[in-house]
Amino acid sequence: MIDWKQVNEYAGKGNPEPPRRIEKPEKEWKEQLTEEQFYVARKHGTERAGTGEYCESHQPGLYACVCCGTELFDSTQKFESRSGWPSFTEPVKDNVIKYKEDYSHGMQRIEVLCNVCDAHLGHVFPDGPEPTGLRYCVNSASLKLVS
Repeated sequence: MIDWKQVNEYAGKGNPEPPRRIEKPEKEWKEQLTEEQFYVARKHGTERAGTGEYCESHQPGLYACVCCGTELFDSTQKFESRSGWPSFTEPVKDNVIKYKEDYSHGMQRIEVLCNVCDAHLGHVFPDGPEPTGLRYCVNSASLKLVS
């Protein structure tokens, strides 16, 4: 089970090997995604708090990367964080998430990306519930719910 110490090690020393890699030119991503999905997932944007499709969703299933379809989070690990974005305690597998130190906007955070296609998902914080103590704060625009 991943914890904050492991997240920091991945962000600082390198991430686990992804299950596969998908790379496309920007033009192909633009053709595949909506304008908002492209802005968030490919340009590291952020949707407005409380506006995302999955913010308050409680449907069962797996949440996959909107860009490449890699399954990232299970709905059973989703919780109400009251942050304005969907929040999860852990990914479905350790090697599907990439961790990157992020010092933008005058903050020190850890960005989470899809480890298969480098889509921006959001950030991870050490203020989640047990057992991991993690809160993966993810943009709805970067996800699609699959069964």
